[in-house]
Amino acid sequence: MNNINFDQNKKYDLIALGRAAVDLNANELYTTLEETETFTKYVGGSPANVAIGMARLNKETGFIGRVADDQFGNYVLQYFENEGIDISNMPVDSSGAKTGLTFTEIKSKTESSILMYRNEAVDLKLCTDDINEDYIKNSKALLISGTALSAEPSRQAALLAVEYAVKNNVKVIFDIDYRPYSWKSEAETGIYYTKVAEKSDIIIGSRSEFNYMEKIIKEEDRTDKEVAEHWFSFNSKLVVIKHGKEGSTAYTLEGESYDVKIFPVEMIKSFGGGDAYASAFIYGLLEDWDILDALEFGSASASMLVSAHSCSDAMPTADEIKEFIEEKKKEYGERVVRD
Repeated sequence: MNNINFDQNKKYDLIALGRAAVDLNANELYTTLEETETFTKYVGGSPANVAIGMARLNKETGFIGRVADDQFGNYVLQYFENEGIDISNMPVDSSGAKTGLTFTEIKSKTESSILMYRNEAVDLKLCTDDINEDYIKNSKALLISGTALSAEPSRQAALLAVEYAVKNNVKVIFDIDYRPYSWKSEAETGIYYTKVAEKSDIIIGSRSEFNYMEKIIKEEDRTDKEVAEHWFSFNSKLVVIKHGKEGSTAYTLEGESYDVKIFPVEMIKSFGGGDAYASAFIYGLLEDWDILDALEFGSASASMLVSAHSCSDAMPTADEIKEFIEEKKKEYGERVVRD
């Protein structure tokens, strides 16, 4: 049992809002982008990956986001439909905006980088007219990804969606998802992240991502616990702070904290784990698991993703995650993740 009370009478388990794009992952591993010759195409974008992860976990999932009137936009819609994700609130944009592209560079097992093509990106064309209150009110949770806040009109659309969620007892999950190339200044980032964080029931991010909100609140450094307590003074009930290889900690409104480490794996890449973590962790919360069990599930899914070439295609099922956890505990002991 956890401290998040989802309304079980709602149709959708999760609706995600924001970026649905295309990833082109390098096939030549552990070399530079200059030397890479071939790529494999996948659906990408953090909220899109989380939605796909939730669908793979057999949760009723919807998406709010614009797609381009081009072949890549068609590809995203077809992929979502094949995964069973509702696309009724994904309008096709005919303004000439294009699907965002991400080329990935996998330099080593621990060092990766990305090259983004985001000029006139279609996901940032989402507008308030695209936000349907009846659609949002029919979901247990709304996931907001930070990139959707980085430009207009997407920013106002995301803020309106949050207001509809709060009004209709839909839990707001804020995945900070900081991408520096999307923002004009740190002050702008902090202002709009704070607006959403103050209304969120659950906030998930790395410590460095939380720091961007901290900069307009406090000058001095604060501990993770102090950071969490700040957001508890607003609407948050659960704050998850990730520390990469050091694992993650969930803090609750009731004053409890839970720690997990990462599952040891042979990494292929260093990106994509956060989206798998979020989907599997949210799944555990929706299943009313104890928070520590949900954290462990998220950590396992993240480790599975960084040991795969893709992000979206590699999102695991619940049975696959459970089997992975069982195998790792046999290999490393029952306390491989939990202290």
